[in-house]
Amino acid sequence: MKRTNILITGASSGLGRGMAIEFAKQNHNLALCARRVDKLEELKQHLLSINPNINVLIKPLDVNDHPQVFEVFSQFKQEMGQLDRVIVNAGMGKGASIGTGYFAANLQTAQTNFIAAIAQCEAAMAIFREQNSGHLVTISSISAVRGFRRAMTVYAATKAALTSLTEGIRIDVINTPIKVTCVHPGFIRSEINEKVKKVPFIVDTETGCKAMVNAIQKEQANAFVPSYPWALLHWILRVAPISIIAKMS
Repeated sequence: MKRTNILITGASSGLGRGMAIEFAKQNHNLALCARRVDKLEELKQHLLSINPNINVLIKPLDVNDHPQVFEVFSQFKQEMGQLDRVIVNAGMGKGASIGTGYFAANLQTAQTNFIAAIAQCEAAMAIFREQNSGHLVTISSISAVRGFRRAMTVYAATKAALTSLTEGIRIDVINTPIKVTCVHPGFIRSEINEKVKKVPFIVDTETGCKAMVNAIQKEQANAFVPSYPWALLHWILRVAPISIIAKMS
């Protein structure tokens, strides 16, 4: 099915920006939102230079302002006539080991990556249920399959929760025209991890986003991307000794 109108949260940079570029190349209209409107303006002009035949709408949105999430999603729907796909992408990776004095950062990550994701899923699914059509996409992480240490402890926990939330939503609308996909990116270079030097199997933003968009277009229940090595490696990670997991975080 052609999902013409696509909404992406956290679109001003990183994976959100990269996905928007790939979808523009494929002739999709885009509804883009994030906190940094100046970055959205720049992205809009870039997308229209890539494909002047698409419609690009932008709006400011802090996903932790939950009433604003519902308002912005509704405005996009009214202005575009219909939302065909919503990609819950906004997130962050602040934090540190539990008990080391960084509760505020860990809490901010938990609220942004999970509580705010619930608000986004609620707003999207309300629209899809009314339309009786749509494709909800959540952006989880390969870290959702295990617990990780240090800065990834809370981050990985939020992604595990998001994966579980997505599956519950999928079960709730099974055998309906509404589709639900959870994407688990492996290590993709982006703003969230730009200061991390040693990361196994990391790919650049463009390569990673192309793999993500390809997986999203297939509308499978779960996707681990890029498929090499993560389609296989995620199974190994589930049973790997904790000493191996420690070396990856």
